[in-house]
Amino acid sequence: MDIKLVSRTVDPFRAPKRTLGDLDADAAARLVTAASDIALVIDSKGVVRDVAFGSEEFSKDGFGDWVGQRWIETVTIESRRKVEELIAEADANVMTRWRQINHPSLRGPDVPVRYAAVKVGSNGRVVVVGRDLRNIAVLQQRLVDAQQTTEREYARLRHAETRYRLLFQISSEAVLIIDAVTQKIIDANPAAGQLLVKGTKKLAGRAFTDLFDAAGQKKVNTYLTAVRTSGKTEEIRVRLGDPKLDVAVSATMFRQEQTSNLLVRLSPANQATSAWLRSQSRLFDVVEKLPDGFVVTDLDRRVLTANLVFVEMTQMGTSEQIQGEPIDRWLGRHSVDTDVLIKNLSERGEIRNFATVIRGEYGSTSDVEVSAVAVTGTEQPCYGLTIRSVGHRQDVTNIGQRTMPRSVEQLTELVGRVALKDLVRESTDLIERLCIEAALELTRDNRASAAEMLGLSRQGFYSKLRRHGLGDLDGNNTDVED
Repeated sequence: MDIKLVSRTVDPFRAPKRTLGDLDADAAARLVTAASDIALVIDSKGVVRDVAFGSEEFSKDGFGDWVGQRWIETVTIESRRKVEELIAEADANVMTRWRQINHPSLRGPDVPVRYAAVKVGSNGRVVVVGRDLRNIAVLQQRLVDAQQTTEREYARLRHAETRYRLLFQISSEAVLIIDAVTQKIIDANPAAGQLLVKGTKKLAGRAFTDLFDAAGQKKVNTYLTAVRTSGKTEEIRVRLGDPKLDVAVSATMFRQEQTSNLLVRLSPANQATSAWLRSQSRLFDVVEKLPDGFVVTDLDRRVLTANLVFVEMTQMGTSEQIQGEPIDRWLGRHSVDTDVLIKNLSERGEIRNFATVIRGEYGSTSDVEVSAVAVTGTEQPCYGLTIRSVGHRQDVTNIGQRTMPRSVEQLTELVGRVALKDLVRESTDLIERLCIEAALELTRDNRASAAEMLGLSRQGFYSKLRRHGLGDLDGNNTDVED
């Protein structure tokens, strides 16, 4: 790793002969050694004639064996050009720029050194002085690691904020966030705006107690004081000022950025089904917050509803964008995968740990396991699928290798549940399709070459393409030979 340092010119002494006097060789050697971490004397052929260290660390790295070697042979390949430029500038009697040069070390990583050179005497010898950059490299690496950790943490927080903001917006229950001290409304979701017959923008900044009638204001004020003390209490029933509607109020206190806020939920209290609605709301909240993807489809495989994790897996923006779409659009390596899944699901009623992939809208793929159940005894039959990402289980040594969509264990689990001829046919079709796709990929979609690679006649190859629905066969079936 190159250490980025700002190069700057150094003004020479104005009167060196008068101020320094006549320095002998020993005094000059001590001066050069004291002013640098490493110093080299290079002859006109680029051979190291002498070397001095300001630290024993260089000796441990094998730098003491350089005497008699060409300096350019002691550096890494990418640094050789810099050595040639340093020596050329020194021979031209100009002030050389500082350059970072890396040396192989006997103890491990390359050693970065920042060098400058100056020509001395008339015999073509050059004195090269260097400064050890290892400490700076360590600090820079720590800075890079800290920056990457911070960026990952920011990304995680942004994703979490997006998920909870979306959940807050699409919730059918009226939810408000108020300041625990001033009792002013900070934020409200669209459901709250509809319940209170006001826009959410008009609610922000308004005192929460102003939403209720005179009796309700006193009761709510007492209730919020109790919540601030205990954190959470049982819900209360009060009447709104406008509209005249009895509501159940429940609040929970939480802290954010060293401030205390209250999460308040409002629900109509005069509905006979309020208890059932609350229980269903809890169930939906659990499903929405599951760490795995959850999706419900009709018998035609079209999405009816899905939680936010599945929306994130598909790289779509909202759940509304995927409703009505066929799940094959994202689930499965090919339609064969989904065909096998749905067929077994319809016959058995449930399926567990079906290995396949999720294809994101922008090209990403993730290995997943699908567990599903068929619900057929209702007015609207449907399939419910939970989708769990298993990408983190993959061995890093298998990255980049093409794996089969099913393991032997998963196939043997179907024995006794699926007829042998069906199991063999589906497995054969899947393997045949994968081989054809691999051949087309290797030959860059040259069908004549792909047929030859697979040992098939061209007519037989086209027959299999039609069978599996691969390629555009409406034309004349002509190929351009490479």
